[in-house]
Amino acid sequence: MLSEFVITFRESLEAALIAGIVLSYLIKTRQPRFNNTVYLGIVAGIVASVIGAFAFSALAGGFEGSAEQLFEGITMLVGAILLTTMILWMMQQSHIAQELHSRIDEKIMQAQKAGIFALVFVAIFREGIETVIFLGAVSAGNAGISVIGAMAGIIAAIFLGYLIFVSSLKIDLKKFFNTTSIVLILFAAGLIAHGIHEFQEAGAIGIGTEEAWNLNPAINPDGSFPLLHEKGLVGSFFRDLLGYNGNPSVLEVFAYIAYLVIVVFYWKRSSLKKARLFKIASGRN
Repeated sequence: MLSEFVITFRESLEAALIAGIVLSYLIKTRQPRFNNTVYLGIVAGIVASVIGAFAFSALAGGFEGSAEQLFEGITMLVGAILLTTMILWMMQQSHIAQELHSRIDEKIMQAQKAGIFALVFVAIFREGIETVIFLGAVSAGNAGISVIGAMAGIIAAIFLGYLIFVSSLKIDLKKFFNTTSIVLILFAAGLIAHGIHEFQEAGAIGIGTEEAWNLNPAINPDGSFPLLHEKGLVGSFFRDLLGYNGNPSVLEVFAYIAYLVIVVFYWKRSSLKKARLFKIASGRN
């Protein structure tokens, strides 16, 4: 439930912020005639995302046996890659509002309703398709998804997005996205490891299949699961949020750690590069 909430909350908030930035800028620049175009783009993006969700579900349901495991493994790896690129991109976007404003100005100057529609539609549809893929990866790893968790994330994101743009509520979005990015990076690492697990189960990968450890002890006499069991109170919490596996293979552990090392290295390098550029720019001024 937690992983579904974090994913839909993060993706829906991004969509809500983009739509909010566009609408607030149109109001500020006294261009209300384009508001209906924005609303149409939002609705079209949502409808297209729902259609994409049904298509993905139909495709996923058509596999059995090792083919199903391979499909689930591929879905998890694709989801992890998309999550990673999205997170790293967001961490580098300190002027997303200004960029959107310039693009809106360009569309207004050209009086292109189709251009504004496309801008909003693509933004909403992109977040929707990413959400479908991420939730598909969660479903493959947990044998289903929590609809309540997913819907709660969407509702919370819409509510927060509304408050940000129509009230005096001040939130440091950079810090907020950095915090959720850390959680999602750990979740993506879990997707990588679980994707490797599915490939090993399907027989596509034959190395590193030995158990690194086993924290899935026998069920308690009363029928309950021990805390660190994948289905236990603590284990299930970390499984949903961070991709925890009570008895991972050696290759799964290696992939999990290697992914975190690579992402943290890239993140640090990008941060240092931005700091140097800022220092150079400040010196010139």
